[in-house]
Amino acid sequence: MSQSTHLDIEFSAPDGVTLRGALYVPDGPGRHPAVTMTHGYGAVKEMALLRLAAAFAEAGFAALVHDHRTFGASDGTPRQDIDPWKQIEDWRRAITYLESRPEVDADRIGLWGSSYAGGHAIVLGASDRRLKAVVAQVPTISGFEQSRRRVAPDDIAALEAALDSDERAQAAGEAPRTQALASADPGVAAAYRAQDAVDFYLQELPEGTRWDNSVTVRSTRKARMYEPGVFIDRVSPTPLLMIVGRQDTVTLTDTGLAAFNRALEPKRLVTIPGGHFAPYTTEFARASAAAIAFFREHLAPNRD
Repeated sequence: MSQSTHLDIEFSAPDGVTLRGALYVPDGPGRHPAVTMTHGYGAVKEMALLRLAAAFAEAGFAALVHDHRTFGASDGTPRQDIDPWKQIEDWRRAITYLESRPEVDADRIGLWGSSYAGGHAIVLGASDRRLKAVVAQVPTISGFEQSRRRVAPDDIAALEAALDSDERAQAAGEAPRTQALASADPGVAAAYRAQDAVDFYLQELPEGTRWDNSVTVRSTRKARMYEPGVFIDRVSPTPLLMIVGRQDTVTLTDTGLAAFNRALEPKRLVTIPGGHFAPYTTEFARASAAAIAFFREHLAPNRD
């Protein structure tokens, strides 16, 4: 198999929803160390992760990347709906699926997550000892703090009213309401407005990619309640790498650094210039090299 090729795969979530993704396998015989990966809030694997999975394969790791339920190639309804705890349960099942692959050494599995899934990586690192190394890139640490910083005080009442109205509408039998995931238009309700976020989410994607610029409104309430940082000191003794953007205004540089300080050894911190989306774009080479070096150290890809 060429290092640039992959297998399309699928597996079942705990509740039977079919999740789909791609498995990249390095050249050469034998069982390989492996990394399981998935994307952040509202993103699909074609938004930078296939490129990273190929880089992991070239470095000697099998790399499994899947789309979250209700997004991309994966099943699940309502579409574009984000529940962090269901995503974590699904990802745990992805680890189990990866263990079953004949190409994979089940005793050498690592996990890589970014942004919202960077928070998931912390939770899974703290609660699943099958993992031998964890990378959390620009991770969500505190949904409450992120919302407090990013929502203007004058806008909080309107946000709460929209969440409550959506809840009442669902109780009356309506489908969950949606808003744009990213838009620079102040007249359009959106989860992200910053230009770097708009550029990332509205990037041109390969033909056939299933993605919509929308997200359920109720996903916002769940995001504001999500506090993966409380798990940070429980990841040890599993080795943890955190990659933090120095100008991150989405998952917040200072909360990332403070969380790293609370983490126990073994741990490593890499900071990169730029904002939240830099690891996928201008700083991709630096961020991916840091992850590869960390996995090489802890998963020993050249072990006989």
